[in-house]
Amino acid sequence: MTVSNTKKALVVTSSILGNQGQSRALAEHFKASAAKRGNLQITERDLVAMDLPHLTGDELASWQVAPESRSPAQRELVARSDALIEELLVHDVLVLAVPLYNLGIPSQLKAWFDRILRAGKTFRYTAAGPQGLVEGKRAVILAARGGQYAGTEMDSQTPHLKSMLGLIGISEVELVFAEGLAMGGEHREQALSEARQAIDAVIDRL
Repeated sequence: MTVSNTKKALVVTSSILGNQGQSRALAEHFKASAAKRGNLQITERDLVAMDLPHLTGDELASWQVAPESRSPAQRELVARSDALIEELLVHDVLVLAVPLYNLGIPSQLKAWFDRILRAGKTFRYTAAGPQGLVEGKRAVILAARGGQYAGTEMDSQTPHLKSMLGLIGISEVELVFAEGLAMGGEHREQALSEARQAIDAVIDRL
């Protein structure tokens, strides 16, 4: 195996529980399994440690200003989004380790998406609707939930994530669920074991 034949995976975590979070445990298993197989080069982006702030009107406005006309403050704001987009673009696979908070995604992950879903950079508006500009990427969602929501109307998280990824052109998305983690020890261990097996199978397909 050579590095040139190795795909690059960006693993994005957003659990406020740090190493105690179950979504983080899924991410760690993904990394360990990939290391054993040797087919993925991993970069990890911990959004909680990064302490990415919520998007503001000033930051949004800075994107609309021509580069040569930006103030130093605007250039700094634009650089934050540009760096996150560039990090995404240099990887082949995006892995989102996502806990379920009040039926939605963590605000830290939303703040990340707010910087990478950028008109003119990662998608554009056309007469036929939005067109994604991020090509040739795959995504894996590692979803950890205390209850069981997959396939029900209460799972508003998964469609939201797939829609945001689709907006920028990432339509090939694999889902791994670890559900019912708050429903007792036996159920929890079985769910995590099945999720780990699913992760291994996903990595074999990448």
